[in-house]
Amino acid sequence: MALLEIENLRVSYRTPEGDAAAVDGVSLTLDKGDYLGLVGESGCGKSTIARAILGILPQAARVTGSLRFAGRELIGLAPSELRRIRWRDIALIPQNAMNGFDPVYTIEKQLHEAIAAHTEMPSSARRERIAALFEMVGLSSSRLKDYAHQFSGGMRQRAMIAMALALDPKLVVADEPTTGLDVIIQDQILERVAEIHMQSGNAMLLITHDMAVVSENCDRIAVMYAGRIMEMGGSDVFSSPVHPYTLGLCNAFPDAGRREGELISIPGTPPSLVHPPSGCRFHTRCPFATSRCTNEEPPLIEVSPGHVAACHYADRAAQFREQARDPATWRGASL
Repeated sequence: MALLEIENLRVSYRTPEGDAAAVDGVSLTLDKGDYLGLVGESGCGKSTIARAILGILPQAARVTGSLRFAGRELIGLAPSELRRIRWRDIALIPQNAMNGFDPVYTIEKQLHEAIAAHTEMPSSARRERIAALFEMVGLSSSRLKDYAHQFSGGMRQRAMIAMALALDPKLVVADEPTTGLDVIIQDQILERVAEIHMQSGNAMLLITHDMAVVSENCDRIAVMYAGRIMEMGGSDVFSSPVHPYTLGLCNAFPDAGRREGELISIPGTPPSLVHPPSGCRFHTRCPFATSRCTNEEPPLIEVSPGHVAACHYADRAAQFREQARDPATWRGASL
């Protein structure tokens, strides 16, 4: 039994134009020790999956499918039961650490309250645990009496990681954890997260739009587009991409090893989640789309051991990779 099992998850929001399916039929699993990166353009449904796992979706959201943690179904669970699971078993590292702390209490007091809310740990033991957490994330325990506004952005993010790890959760969800930080601090934060992951053996779900972050830190990768998973596997998702959307992402991202200097953008914009296109969600922007792509939805199929992709023409991946390197291939692809 996997630690986290998501099966045919669908999350929709009511809008004036109709229901918008932010997540539409997503299935994936995480085992203990897994480090899964979920990547895709803004608005593709990544953060909605994170909120569904933690049970913090807006009341207006409609959720169907199955979301099991350690064999226990989370969808439909009472709010009081979800509160017991959060922080203790599943923790969140949010993207805006400044908003994650109360400005009128010290960081230490907030860590004390988080631990006390879920355990009966004595105050002295809590102090020891909090000092150890600060050391774990690379902060001096002398800063525990400080307030959030006295920390730099990188320090606040480290403190938020300490908060997330306070109860040694089995699963940590990191939702764009380095947003707004410069690249040097980003690297330091993610290196620290990776070290902690290796030491603890917990499961990690890293949500980001940054492909470099995923390729450098995650052992499994899932690529989302318009509420669905287009491709999923190990490092070969980026080294040998199969789905044209993944090819487009790779072309659009800076790569020091690429001989050609030109970045190739994906034409067009993501489709409406209220009225999504028929067939493959990506066909309106895909340079290789045919009438079959327009009319028939492709299933996720295994293209190599542990590597799946939702493309009718997965057998032409090598040809597509070659053609996708030419900017002319993408010109006029958006219908």
